[in-house]
Amino acid sequence: MLKLRYSQFKLECGTDEAGRGCLAGPVVAAAVILPNDFNNPILNDSKQLSDTKRQLLRSQIEEQALAWNVAFIDENIIDQINILRASISAMHKSIEGLQPKPEFIAVDGNKFRAYKQIPFKTIVKGDSKYLNIAAASILAKTYRDDFMESIHNEFPEYGWKQNKGYPTKSHRAAIKKLGASKYHRHSFKLLPTQFRLPL
Repeated sequence: MLKLRYSQFKLECGTDEAGRGCLAGPVVAAAVILPNDFNNPILNDSKQLSDTKRQLLRSQIEEQALAWNVAFIDENIIDQINILRASISAMHKSIEGLQPKPEFIAVDGNKFRAYKQIPFKTIVKGDSKYLNIAAASILAKTYRDDFMESIHNEFPEYGWKQNKGYPTKSHRAAIKKLGASKYHRHSFKLLPTQFRLPL
């Protein structure tokens, strides 16, 4: 059973990102403040749920949350500043759009940079422990999946509708055959053999 929040602050936001390990597309973060009486028996870490359940939960979260926001950092910025900094930047951007402003930030994972002197706590596997982080994980994942499906038709050969930009065998085979697209993260190791020197 997930707890509502980590701290005693009523205006605690949970934040999480999606797409950090992808070879293409943006990293997307969400921040969510849930009301005190929020309860949802199926809400869990987005990775544990089917796409249908994630979509259902997304509309429930958006209707019932006190505040929510989603932020995108694209592949060009990821290449410039690195994926960890881009992920934290996306989280900051998602928190910035919240109204009311949070008094405390519960962060999924173990890396974060302080945001405007608001106290925070990093929580490993926080999306399977706290409802507000789980809610953020649902929004980040569904908005990112929607984006990857929207660019699929531009480059259908990479199979983004199915793999969402993650490094599957078929995705890597397409990169090997066609090269990288404008949505690929060129700072990433797109092919396993790419940096191996000949013996």
